[in-house]
Amino acid sequence: MNISSVQKLCQHFICSAIQRCRKSDDLCRISVMLKSNSSWDTSLVRISISDTGVGSFLEEFQDLKCTGDPASTEKWDGVISVTTTTICDNEIYHYRLDLKEIVSARRITKLPSNSKNGAKFSGTEVSLSAMESIDDLLAEITNFFRKILILKIPKVAVELVVDCGDIPGSQYENLILANECIHLPSPASSIDCLKSGLEDYVLKHENILNNICHSCFSSREHLKVGSGVTCSPENHRRNGQVMEAVIIISELSDPTTSSCFRARDAKTEVFYFKDFTLCSISQSSLDALTSIDWKSFGLTLRSIADQDGCALLEWGNLPPHAHIDIALHCYHKQVMIPAATHKTQRDRSFTKKAVKLALNDLKEKNKGVLLSSHALKICSYAPDLARTVAGLILSSNDLDFQGECFSMLGLQFQEIEGKVVENCIKERIISVIEMNDRKPRKGREDAPVLFDDDCFQEPDLLDEEYEEGEDAFSSLDL
Repeated sequence: MNISSVQKLCQHFICSAIQRCRKSDDLCRISVMLKSNSSWDTSLVRISISDTGVGSFLEEFQDLKCTGDPASTEKWDGVISVTTTTICDNEIYHYRLDLKEIVSARRITKLPSNSKNGAKFSGTEVSLSAMESIDDLLAEITNFFRKILILKIPKVAVELVVDCGDIPGSQYENLILANECIHLPSPASSIDCLKSGLEDYVLKHENILNNICHSCFSSREHLKVGSGVTCSPENHRRNGQVMEAVIIISELSDPTTSSCFRARDAKTEVFYFKDFTLCSISQSSLDALTSIDWKSFGLTLRSIADQDGCALLEWGNLPPHAHIDIALHCYHKQVMIPAATHKTQRDRSFTKKAVKLALNDLKEKNKGVLLSSHALKICSYAPDLARTVAGLILSSNDLDFQGECFSMLGLQFQEIEGKVVENCIKERIISVIEMNDRKPRKGREDAPVLFDDDCFQEPDLLDEEYEEGEDAFSSLDL
């Protein structure tokens, strides 16, 4: 694995610490400390990343390589220190690694170990020193943490501490203390954690780690949330791949009342996690997002771009104070097995299905949300149709006919007013349109096209059927 900067190296070590904690059966803690070595040279920063997980193995560091980036060479000499022990070890082991050493046999130097004196514990600490701005490094790591915490990995607490030497008031500032899984059922499923984590991310305006803003959203009930999960079968050729998708639509009804409302744009950053680690989005998942028929959910995708491994979706028709957040998580139930053929095709299919399940779930739970462009156009005719039908009923001289109509509408004679009848009919029409729009397209009965110029088709329908057939075919043990 090539490391191009100290910031990327720190992210890699944090992800490794998370994996070690996940493998532990006990509560674990990850601590990241940034310390200026002296008050006269604040650019020299000591970086320490420690965890109380299962302990590391030297194989984790053998594939790490430093790129020939001159800027990275000037900031860091390539040397890291590793201290580690497992629960079964009687000693604490120390190593010195030089990642810039070309000869692999010389990269790792074993240093004298320390006895544990019969104590039972496990953990790893990785440390290095680099010429970095502590503020820039802190901002980068904080930004990384606020994204990785979306996963809300159970039984893992995270702490970020800064020590700026002799500068008054800046020693040991505790910036993060998580996990917040106390809000979730125990044991919480992975998708429940992902939903809760993305909700917290939105409620904290995406850039605050600890405080939820109650002036914009007083509770989670103000968020429209949908989730979807798709899985592959587990057998001797597969390892139970899971793809999870969570989509949140947030909209302020009165943005003028918020004292901290941040400017929203029409772009969505897609968070992509793989095996509980923040990663660059895969090309297959990017293709899946491109192939979704967003118009069938009333959305216009103006553009999609891959910026440094991050997928950015730009929408063309969002309300001015609305925002869409998306998180994807791909993981394996068992230890990974070498991939079978057509893996890229399956990944694309899995991503597409999970996202569409999340969109349908959000649509089902929230009335009037994500209606297709076709349904929205039909709804625009509902007021005129309701006014016409109400006029026909109210102008009739047949009291029995009027009574039957009012009974069907659930109205009493004393409630009869033009607007009351009209609004009731309009609500019934829109409700039927919304109900039909929520039904799977394949399960709908054929009906005449209401508008000749609206030949509504789903361009990716044949493509989706091909993917389903391909995935089923590839699962056969031939």
